[in-house]
Amino acid sequence: MKTILQTIDLVKYYGDGESQVRAIDHTDIEVKNGEFAAVVGRSGSGKSTLLHMLGGLDRPDSGKVLIEGQDIFELKDDELAVFRRRKIGFIFQDFNLIPALNVWENVVLPIGLDGKKVSRDYVMDIIRSIGMEDRLRALPNTLSGGQKQRVAIARALASRPAIILADEPTGNLDSKTEMEVITMLKSCVNKYGQTLVMITHDETIAQMADRVIIIEDGRVVN
Repeated sequence: MKTILQTIDLVKYYGDGESQVRAIDHTDIEVKNGEFAAVVGRSGSGKSTLLHMLGGLDRPDSGKVLIEGQDIFELKDDELAVFRRRKIGFIFQDFNLIPALNVWENVVLPIGLDGKKVSRDYVMDIIRSIGMEDRLRALPNTLSGGQKQRVAIARALASRPAIILADEPTGNLDSKTEMEVITMLKSCVNKYGQTLVMITHDETIAQMADRVIIIEDGRVVN
């Protein structure tokens, strides 16, 4: 399998002197196409900082992040924004849905922002896969937490990105809903041939991944 995501000697420090925090400390990781990789570590280990750099949301002090061979930090800010929209699907803990848009509009929003035509059949297939076909016109404030996260998953899949990055995607859900959402996410990722990198502190969820990457003090330890 070909490598879809790679970091080379990635570094991100905050502060200096004795108070310096080495959030990411010369970290190398590699993720293959179609893989589900879980990144685990204690709070403050650097997991979220790593994910933000993998997604081009934060620039490193040094090192590279390659997605499909493109060093994303060689891109200017506006080029990076376009690359991110086309190549990376994000799933956040707090869903990040637009309150004034209904389920369908939230799912297809990134495609519209990119000026592309929406493949209705493909998007409807995703929405059926997440079991939300009867709520297309519902606004986010009428949905449960689990339903909101399903919509966020569909939105991440809809633009057919190279990779999906999920930051504690079940952090705001109860344990029953959490397992339903993760099972559905894994099944969708397999169905649509996606690559998934997920930050989690939950051992049960991590065990569902193809591979677990453990981070301590900004370094990969396994």
